Amino acid sequence: MPAKTVNDIVALCKRRGFIFTGSEIYGGLGGAYDYGPYGVELMKNIRNAWWNAMIYSRNDIEGLDAALISNRLLWKYSGHEGCFSDPLVECKKCGARMRQDKMKDPTKCDNCGSTEITAPREYQLMMGLSIGAIADGEINAYLRPETATTTYVNFKNVLDAKPHKLPFGIAQIGKAFRNEISPRGFVFRMREFEQAEMQYFINPKDDEKYYEYWKATRLGWWVNVLGIPQEKLRFLPHVKLAHYAKAAVDIEYAFPDGFDEVEGVHNRQDFDLGSHTKDQDSFKLSAKVLDNKDSTTKLSYSDAQTGENFIPYVIETAMGVNRAMLAVMIEAYNEEDLGEGKSRIVLKLKPWLSPVKAAVIPLVRNVPELVDLSNQIVEDLRKLNIGRIELENSGNIGKNYRRHDEIGTPVCITVDHQTLEDGTVTLRHRDTMEQERIKTTDVVKKVLEIINQ
Repeated sequence: MPAKTVNDIVALCKRRGFIFTGSEIYGGLGGAYDYGPYGVELMKNIRNAWWNAMIYSRNDIEGLDAALISNRLLWKYSGHEGCFSDPLVECKKCGARMRQDKMKDPTKCDNCGSTEITAPREYQLMMGLSIGAIADGEINAYLRPETATTTYVNFKNVLDAKPHKLPFGIAQIGKAFRNEISPRGFVFRMREFEQAEMQYFINPKDDEKYYEYWKATRLGWWVNVLGIPQEKLRFLPHVKLAHYAKAAVDIEYAFPDGFDEVEGVHNRQDFDLGSHTKDQDSFKLSAKVLDNKDSTTKLSYSDAQTGENFIPYVIETAMGVNRAMLAVMIEAYNEEDLGEGKSRIVLKLKPWLSPVKAAVIPLVRNVPELVDLSNQIVEDLRKLNIGRIELENSGNIGKNYRRHDEIGTPVCITVDHQTLEDGTVTLRHRDTMEQERIKTTDVVKKVLEIINQ
């Protein structure tokens, strides 16, 4: 069964090298984590799955990798500089600071229960920068709080370089930064995190059709690609819409402490391209935008058939990659009773998602013939370019199996003395713990079959 608490995952991540506390030897830093040897592999596999679904499997979406630091005007006209904030209150008794909209009771301190709470004030979520030799500490740029806005200002660049008819999209995976008041839930809410966002540009008359299309498409990806059971996912429509949105819904996953957001799908109307375009008055914008006298480019689309020139609407899909990894690990986590007081923890990941695709284990580490044969099998498997293949040469077969159960390695291949006699190895399957003898010449084919399940 999946993990009962997030603490189960926290312990596994530290023990097996998935995620570490950032700056841990100096006491850490709230909302900052480092991804270890297996964490980077699992994150990469999730990114690749998203990129494959959004880019490689389609003809209508292009990729982008924009800068983390942007001109301040970009965030002014996007509305972030003036509106991207949270209501912050402070307890006069204990000094705790809290987001008012996340408090259990807005009149009482979550920390000590005191009713001596300050009036709320807006807390800027963007991380300001002072760049340049003569900046003198003045904020003149920001670390991006999302990838989306840097996509909008590249709309014309992408369209000129790779012409498309509407609808078409631009997808981007990358880091974002937010000055969160209270990071929480392990890697669920952090100050530095990773997003996978896609902006789909459409004719305004088609907005409802494509909004529903992307809701269904993205939910299907979570179920069919990541393997999350559909009953563990739900749509939660936004009751209070953001200033840019015509419609918005969250895809939520049933975390151990309740449903919470892992991805959002939004109908952003013409707010974004309209906010950053020049000559705004020449377009009939539906969304309310700031008057922009600084933009140098019209972010409009000309329909060759009708001759109409207009600002496209945007349907956005926005996934938290860190949250996706957390959900995948929670769902894959199993603690199994093996009887006789024994148990094991196993990550039953889809084989192609696993950080290590196969482990090769010489039964005795100080027998050169076994080690040499194991190394040869490793090299043969690495030629497949299917991901990380490990040689385990610690000499304790039981501990090696348990370690790879916890990492989620789908198959272990043991080279023993019988291998030297008849050219067979033991293939041990993660989920069932069943073992079978196969010829060494069949190992590559068998591993490929397992990974492609």
